[in-house]
Amino acid sequence: MSLDRTAREKLVRALAESMIEHADELTSLDQAIGDGDHGLNMKRGFVAVLATLPGLADKSLPEMLKAIGMTLVMKVGGASGPLVGTFFMELGKALPEQPMRADLVAATEKAIDAVKARGRSEVGQKTLLDVLVPVQIVFARGGDARAIAIEAAQAADRTTPMLAIRGRASFLGERSIGHMDPGSRSASLLIGAAVTTLEFEAST
Repeated sequence: MSLDRTAREKLVRALAESMIEHADELTSLDQAIGDGDHGLNMKRGFVAVLATLPGLADKSLPEMLKAIGMTLVMKVGGASGPLVGTFFMELGKALPEQPMRADLVAATEKAIDAVKARGRSEVGQKTLLDVLVPVQIVFARGGDARAIAIEAAQAADRTTPMLAIRGRASFLGERSIGHMDPGSRSASLLIGAAVTTLEFEAST
């Protein structure tokens, strides 16, 4: 997969717009089971990412991803900044400059493992991992952009009946049941924006 400078900038803008345009929705979700600042935090982080354009897109894809991750770690508050930032940084570290799909699959798996370690969490605990892991399975099996985006959205929906075991929502105990996890929703939006922009085709 070769991404020229124009494609890299398009990807950055799509990721940022997915957070900025949905900031109110994410905040509303977080008001139900968290601190109520997830949307604002993610918007702030990606506004900061946008501010690094056009120079950001001059970097190679791996370096660009690492730079996005560093900005998010520095600018996004709460648990989300370190977790989402770690995902981008580790993805960048694991990718060659001109990755094939297999490289992306392997790098995504490493990035997910890093998120697990950073958050000391696993699938089933009502976190963004409940989107990242099932999406990774679809991606690794050769799913196209549409299949990946659908799985991301459905995986976020599946967090609604879950009991939160990690994060601020876990303090609510059973009251966390019946609310979608905000981090899962933002992860699904970022994934949807990425795969739609990159236009992944199915592979066997």
